[in-house]
Amino acid sequence: MQQQVVDGQAPPPRVDWFAQRYSDLAKNVESFFRGKPWVVRTALVCLLSEGHLLIDDVPGVGKTSLAKAIAQSIAGSMQRIQFTPDLLPSDVTGVQVYDPGAKEFVFHPGAVFANIVLGDEINRASPKTQSALLEVMAERQVTVDTVAYAVPRPFIVIATQNPVDHGGTYDLPEAQLDRFMCRIEIGYPDHEAEVEIMVNGVRGATPDRLKPVMGSEDLQQMIRVATQVHVARPILDYVVTLSAATRAMPEVRLGVSPRGSLALVQSAQSHAATDGRPFVVPDDVKAMAPSVLAHRMLVRPEAELQGHTARSLLEQLLARVPLPQQRVRG
Repeated sequence: MQQQVVDGQAPPPRVDWFAQRYSDLAKNVESFFRGKPWVVRTALVCLLSEGHLLIDDVPGVGKTSLAKAIAQSIAGSMQRIQFTPDLLPSDVTGVQVYDPGAKEFVFHPGAVFANIVLGDEINRASPKTQSALLEVMAERQVTVDTVAYAVPRPFIVIATQNPVDHGGTYDLPEAQLDRFMCRIEIGYPDHEAEVEIMVNGVRGATPDRLKPVMGSEDLQQMIRVATQVHVARPILDYVVTLSAATRAMPEVRLGVSPRGSLALVQSAQSHAATDGRPFVVPDDVKAMAPSVLAHRMLVRPEAELQGHTARSLLEQLLARVPLPQQRVRG
C-alpha cells in the first residue's frame, strides 16, 4: 500500500465503537459458521453498508446456515421466504384485502416487511415473482395499487442460489443481479473446519440457537457511521477508472454500471471502518472489488470458451490499473 498523507481532520464519530461492534458480530457468526473468516467479513461488510447479499454456491456448503447465523445475530425483525415456482409476487410484497366491517381495502404486508429478509433458493421463483423484489431492493418500498409502503430500516435481503442444479430454476436477470451489492461463494471447508462442522452437527447445534449480539438500532447506527468514513477524490477516480475499464474490455459484453461503482465505494467505507480507520485506502477497494463488481460483468461466450471468467478478468484489471496517490483524513 502506498504512503498516505494525513490532513489532520478529526475522524468520524464512533469509528472505534464501530470496529468493536463489528468484531462482536463477526465472532458470533464464526462461532457457528466455521473456517471461512473472509467469507464472513465480506458478508458483514455488505450488510453494514445496507447492501443486499447473494450467496451463490453448490449444495451443502452452508449458504443458508451463514444467512441464518447473520440474521440470528441481529435482534431485528426477520422473515424467511422459500422461493418456489408457485410463489406469487403478492406473497413477497403484500396485497390489498377488502375488509367488510370497515368497508374498505386494507393492506396486508408481505414477507419483505422486515429488517432482514432471507430468500432461500431465489432462482427457483418465476421471473414475475423475482421482479417483485426489484423496487424494494432499490428503493426500500413496495407499491401496491399505486400506494407506496416503506419497509423497515435497515432493510437487507440475503439470498441464496444453487449454480449447478438448473432443473426448475430461472436465471436471475441482470437487473436483479445489479441490485445485490455483493455476490460471494463459500467453497468447501478445510479439514479442521469440516471436523468442527461434524461436531456441531452431532451436538444438534443450529444457527437458530445463536444469541443476538446487537439490535437493529445498533446496526442502523453502524450503517450511519460507515457513511461518514472519508473517501478522497483520487479514490473515487480509481473506482470509476476500474468500472470504465470493464466496459471497454473486448471479452466483456456488459460492464459495471454506475450503481456498481457506488456500491464499491460504500462497501470500501464499511471495510475501512471494520479496521477502525476513518478513511478509505486503495486496499479497501481492492479487497471488495471481486465481490462487488464481478457479478455485474457479462463475459462474451467466445471469451468463456477461452477460459476467461468475470473474476479472472477483474483480477487482471486490478493488477494493471495503477493505484491512486491520495490525501486521506486521519
